[in-house]
Formats: sequence, C-alpha cells, structure tokens
Amino acid sequence: MYRQTLARAIVGAVLSLTLAAGAHAAEPAKSICAAPTQKVEEQGFVTIGGVEQWVTIKGDKCSNPIVLVLHGGPGNTMTPFADKIYVGWEKDFTLVQWDQRGAGLTYGKNLPTEDTPLTLPQMRDDGIELARYLTQHLGKRKVIIIGGSWSSILAVHMIKAEPSLFAAYLGSAQMVSYRDNPPATYATLLSKAGAANDADSLAKLETIGAPPWTDPRAFGIMRRIDRKYEAINADAPPSDWWQRGALYATPQAEAYYEAGEDYSYINFVGFKGNGIFSTVDLPALGPDYKVPIFLLQGEEDILTLPEISRPWFDSLKAPQKQYILLPRVNHDPNQRLIDAQYKLLKAKIGPLAN
Repeated sequence: MYRQTLARAIVGAVLSLTLAAGAHAAEPAKSICAAPTQKVEEQGFVTIGGVEQWVTIKGDKCSNPIVLVLHGGPGNTMTPFADKIYVGWEKDFTLVQWDQRGAGLTYGKNLPTEDTPLTLPQMRDDGIELARYLTQHLGKRKVIIIGGSWSSILAVHMIKAEPSLFAAYLGSAQMVSYRDNPPATYATLLSKAGAANDADSLAKLETIGAPPWTDPRAFGIMRRIDRKYEAINADAPPSDWWQRGALYATPQAEAYYEAGEDYSYINFVGFKGNGIFSTVDLPALGPDYKVPIFLLQGEEDILTLPEISRPWFDSLKAPQKQYILLPRVNHDPNQRLIDAQYKLLKAKIGPLAN
C-alpha cells in the first residue's frame, strides 16, 4: 500500500541542525536559552522513542510560551506548510512542528516495513518524550499543545498520561470514539445526500454500508463525500497555504510525505477495520483532567460533529475549560480556525503557560 523502495538517506541539505535527545539522557539537557530575548530557529532530528524524528522550533523570544502543534492524518504533517499557515505566530510563541512517527521526513529517515505497526500508546509516549525534551531544551516548565482530528486523540491521551508537562490543550475537530463518530457522520451524509438527490453519493454510501467496516477503503470513500458536503457552507483555506517550503518541495521529500500518508492511513484504519481508530474511546479514559481544555468546534464539521464532541466535553472536569462553536469552519483548518486559535492563545492560554 505504500512505497518501500525509497532510498533511506535524506540528502545532507535537509539537516541544518541535529538536535540532541534529552528525555532519556543520563542528565537533563541544558537549555539553549541564555537570555529571555534570544531568538530560536532550529530544525533537525531528535531521537524520540528510539528513532530519529523531525522537529522544527521557531520563535522570536525564548521567554514566549512553547506551542507544540500536533498534525492530523495521522500522516499529514504540517511542517511543509507551517510558515504560511502560522505566519506571525513566532512573535508571541515558540512554535514547534513535529513529523510524527510514520510521517514526512521522520518516515523517510526510518523507512518501516509493511508489517511495522503504529500504535496509539507508542505515539502518545513519543509525544510526551518530545514535550519533556522541549521543556529542557528551552528552559520551560510546561508546553501548550494543539491538536485536531487524529491529533485530537493523540493530544488527549498525552495530557491524560502526563498532565504535569502541559499548560493547556487547544483542540479542534475533536474525535471522541470509534463507536460514536463514524456512525454519526455516515447517518448525516446519508441524510444530506438524500435531501440533495445526490444519487452518486447515495450509491457509494449504500455500497460501503454503515460502520464499523472491514474494508480499509470504506473510510476514505466516506471522507471524500464528507469533504464535498462540508465545503458547501465553509470558507476555503487560502490557496497559498499548500505551497511547500523549499526544504519540503524536493521530489524526495514529497515522495516521503506521500508514502508516509499511505503507511499511516493503513495503520489508522487497519486492513480489516482493526487499526488505531478502532481502539479510540476517549470516554473510557474517565472525565477527570488536570490540564485546562479548550475546544474550537466547526459548525460545518461533519466528520467530528458537534453533537458528539459537545456531550463528551461537557462531561469533563478540568481546571478550566471552554467550548467555542465557529461558523463557516469545517473539519479541515481554514483561516477562521487559525485566527480563533491565535486569539484564544493570546488572551487565555498563553498566560497559563507563564
């Protein structure tokens, strides 16, 4: 399902700096921040979970809060597009992008075999190890974490397992459980396609049937129909968002990105419906959280519907929490979502990290 013939070496130009791993070192790593006003701009591989994983760090001042952006997918790393999407954020935050295990340049550095699994506990532990490294490397006590879609699952597992590392969680496109999310999406799309006399979408939905599925293609078929209906009343993202930075626009880097998408998708849905997604059940983690939780919910999001995310959110007990419904926002990020994230970070979440 994915490309196993890619060369293992990433050209030397990819590495401007290799960062030292701190989480499992004999002694804690020393902070690179010698002064509060010091600028930070690094990119390279950090050894996380025993493998080298690609991390970029960018911020105008060491005194600013750390914001770790977890990408969705699981294979859709945001690193190639971060400079366009998060332009200006480095003035107020130290922004960290991470190509997770099985994605982007991390995939290219550690080419997995077809039977190499991805698991939620493994990736949760990777994220916690990275967060701990960042606190040591940048001389901070805690990290703000942003997650959406797949990474909304990952982020919740991270803050539940190691709350002392995190100042707050800012989520969007919040997945709740395999039991609840796909059936609700499927039923909503059936209703919308029926109302629109959309024979093509109805035929495809009826062919795959209601979830749970054993065919790995079924989720992708539903997702394509979902994107069509979500786009009707939502704002499209700016067209220049998806122009890759020069480092990520080479044929080799693009091949790694695409192969990582394939590999991660199969591990997410599973060849027989038994992938990572089938294990997701956030309510089973319990309602008690020690980390402030903020959720931005798109009104046009059909894949992670408000009627699924809101009851789960309302059940949570956290030091601080807020749920905000955003008009003209669907499952995928657009400018309205990014602007709302930045506003909330500046007004409420950033101060929590300090």
